[in-house]
Amino acid sequence: MRTPRIFSDQPLLAGAELVLNENAAQYLGKVLRARVGDDVILFDGQGQQTTASIQAIGKQSISVLLGAVNTPQTESSLQSHLGLCLSKGDRFDWAIQKATELGVSAISPLYSARVDFTVPPERLAKRLAHWQQIVSSACEQSGRVRIPTVNAPTSLTSWVSEAVADVKLVLHCDVHSAPLLAAKPQSVALLIGPEGGLTDEEVAAAEQHHFQPWQLGPRILRTETAPVVALSVIGAQWGDMAQ
Repeated sequence: MRTPRIFSDQPLLAGAELVLNENAAQYLGKVLRARVGDDVILFDGQGQQTTASIQAIGKQSISVLLGAVNTPQTESSLQSHLGLCLSKGDRFDWAIQKATELGVSAISPLYSARVDFTVPPERLAKRLAHWQQIVSSACEQSGRVRIPTVNAPTSLTSWVSEAVADVKLVLHCDVHSAPLLAAKPQSVALLIGPEGGLTDEEVAAAEQHHFQPWQLGPRILRTETAPVVALSVIGAQWGDMAQ
């Protein structure tokens, strides 16, 4: 069985003993049936990881002894910021999970003209924690050592005016866009609209802030499919998938 990977928000110091949080202990002890002496990989979400040995297993806690700390090169040199319009149900959750697996650096949930709901202020902290847990779990599964930032929801117009990147792209099905530039950028900002697409005014606003309209073939993709395809193409062209 593959050695399980667990995110730890505690400092990773070689030779130190840590007590894992209750969620990690439940997963290792009750789901994976881990035993004393088994190994587990811990990563801190900031680029470091270590192989730890389980020392003791309690009902709600597990203590581990940390080994040597290292910095695996599993992150893309291309910094990608995804601005994704919100969608109902679990489609947004699925999209950010897959975007994380594909190496996205940051995710900004966006409100637009065709997003017909908002996250109530009293539920915002809970929703952000939910999204952050999704990307953390995706990092555990995919072998990443840096956890993408999930920003608080903002308006599309605010995001496009503030986005900073070498290349800015907005997915738009009604253009005949040129192929991606051959020169490799250091950073990309990618804007993807909601079900029903972006309005002409929103596309124009993005273009005013130097976003280049980009069409992914002749078919219209769902809002949860589009980031998977777009990030895959970007990764193959400019990121670590090109290696």
